[in-house]
Order: sequence, then structure tokens, then C-alpha cells
Amino acid sequence: MDTRQLEYFVAVAEELNFTRASGRLFAAQSTVSAGIRSLEQELGASVFDRSTKAVSLTAAGMALLPEARAALEAIDRVRSSVALGAEGLRGRLRIGTFIALDAVRLPDVLGTFHERHPLVDLQLISLPTGSSGLVDAVRHGRADVAFTGLPLHDLAGLDVLELARSPFVAIVPPEHRLATQSEVNLAELVTERWIDSPPGYASRVVFDRVLADRGLSRVISAEVGDAGEIPKLVAAGLGIAVIPEIIYRQGPPAVVRPIAGPVTHFTLAVISRPHPSPAAVAFVRLLGEELGLIE
Repeated sequence: MDTRQLEYFVAVAEELNFTRASGRLFAAQSTVSAGIRSLEQELGASVFDRSTKAVSLTAAGMALLPEARAALEAIDRVRSSVALGAEGLRGRLRIGTFIALDAVRLPDVLGTFHERHPLVDLQLISLPTGSSGLVDAVRHGRADVAFTGLPLHDLAGLDVLELARSPFVAIVPPEHRLATQSEVNLAELVTERWIDSPPGYASRVVFDRVLADRGLSRVISAEVGDAGEIPKLVAAGLGIAVIPEIIYRQGPPAVVRPIAGPVTHFTLAVISRPHPSPAAVAFVRLLGEELGLIE
């Protein structure tokens, strides 16, 4: 059994598609298929159920997946440790991120990181399930570090560096009846049609819990993956919204108002698994330095 076989297996297991896995690995599909067959022969068991329409993990494959990820991570750490002493950091750093990250100036941080560690290949990962998916990707070894806005108690077992806290604010159209108020009440907001992020996104997760705790419900008329674009739809009169102030982008005319009463805040953090790779450690430290959180 060699490293390449495990890389093929993990890629197919995560994509559940040989074509997508091959593209991700920059390898011919026939090569990936042959590697999987060789792995199955060595193990004496099938790791995938294959049909003309779908690929799924067998019981043996499900048992192998966490072990294969752990083995690949261990190999990466060995390579990184040796390279660190010989010629500086090298290897791969997979960063889970989402669009509305102006607060951390991510492009500038990535530029500085690349300047310091040019031998590290950077891979940015975004997922349709938002922060929830990114946290899961870190937990299961599909990402090395990730940004998230989920509450800190959802991140148990992970290394967490808190980057910023932000209140939630209400966004209403200029002509809306609530636009003239100095602050707005949740009970008034939930009678309106809402625009929000899809399920799994941190701001949606956090605010769904706020409403549930207060016994309130709402009607969501539109879902937008980029929370920074939500105010544009509000300004167009499609509904109202509540978003973290930290991700609000000034754009078309929309009215921003604080929410009356105590409302939970949004916490932006960067996470990694315990015992992260040297590249992950260097990235998190640089991020903390750039934001003035680490000296």
C-alpha cells in the first residue's frame, strides 16, 4: 500500500465520483481507478460500491476513510518537518473560507504568507453548506484551517483563534415603516418577509437559534450565498434582513438599524485540528499578527 493509493481513495470517498476525484488530483481517471483496484486487492475487500449512477462507500471503505486521512496527515507532517529544517515550509495548505471576509483582509494575508513561504501550495475551499460544512471539513481532514462564524461551543475539540465579534443589525428598505425608528424589535421584524443565507451558513445558524429561543418564526423569501449581497436585495424591496454588522457592505440605499434588547453576537474565528501541520500553524499565527491579536 502506498501513499498515492490512499490519496486516490480519499479523493473518491470525498467526491463520490471518479471523474471529479481525477480532476481534483490532476490524474487520469484510469489511473485513479487502477489505484483503487490495487488498494482493494491489497486489503482483500471492496471499498466502494459502484453502479452506473452512483458511487458509495462500503462498510470497509467507511472504516478505512478516517484511518487513510490520518495516515496522509501524518505523512504530510513528516515531510513538512524535514523540509522545514532543510529549506523552509513546503507542502499544501487547504484553507476553508467564505466570501464575506473583508474584515480579515484575506488576500493581503495570503500574499504575505506566500512571500514568506513560497514552497507552500495554497488551496482555497468554499462549500455550499457555509461554515457548517467548513467545520466538518476541518474535523474530517478535508481542510487544514477554516474560517467560521459558528458559536464557539460548536467548535469543541478544535483549536480556535477568535478574530472578531460583531453585533447583528437589521437591514430594511429606505421607504419601510421601520426605517424611521432608531432601533427595531425582533417581534416586528418577524412579521416581514426575510432575505437570509442558506441553511448551514453561520449567520443563519446563529439567528435561527435566537428566534427559536424566543419562540419566534419567520418567512424567508430568498436565500443568498454571499451575505454581503443581501443589502442589495433589501434595497430593491424584496424583504428585510438581519446580518452581522461586520459583513455589511455599503452599497445601494438600505437602512441599517440596531436591534432592540440583548441579541447574541456573531463570532468570527479561524479553526484547525489539534496538532496542525507547520504550514497551518504559520498561517494562523500570521493571521493573528496581522489583526493585532498575537505579538
